[in-house]
Amino acid sequence: MAALTVLRSLILLLVLAVAAPIRVDAAAPGATDQQVKAVFVYNFSRFVEWPASAFAADAEPFVIGVVGNDSFAALLEDVVRGESAGTHPILVRRYPATEDELPAHLLFIDRSAGARLAQMVALADVRGTLIVSDAEEAASRGAMIELATVKSRIRMRVNMDHTRAAGLSVNSNLLRQAEIVRNGAPR
Repeated sequence: MAALTVLRSLILLLVLAVAAPIRVDAAAPGATDQQVKAVFVYNFSRFVEWPASAFAADAEPFVIGVVGNDSFAALLEDVVRGESAGTHPILVRRYPATEDELPAHLLFIDRSAGARLAQMVALADVRGTLIVSDAEEAASRGAMIELATVKSRIRMRVNMDHTRAAGLSVNSNLLRQAEIVRNGAPR
């Protein structure tokens, strides 16, 4: 129950401080790097716009897929429990790194599966799928958003070329706190 309270506090802090970087050690008492990343992933469902064609119906679930690290998937399930992305209830699905298909609206590829990042990007239905990873140099290897820990802070690197190619639109409030990457190089 304490972990759920910490996660809910993180969500509130991130929503209130969307224009400022989140310090991992100051986000909430006892917050871990993984908890902060889980909150970021949840909030991407709120600050990225998917094309209408990404959903067959208004009540269709918004699927967040997780490749690798089951403990991260469990944290994310706690964060999104009872939440929705617009009219779509959020559902977390776990995929093994050896999966042949990775259907999701948002796909998080954990650094533990980072060696296969390019393969997983190719397997994902990139059109309409936001690919997020905390793997090294993920934004230059196919991910749209890379979550990197730099000096105890979670930093976002957003690859605008990959994001636009997927037909996704990123809210300017999110972009203000991100390093923008184009064609693999920082802008």
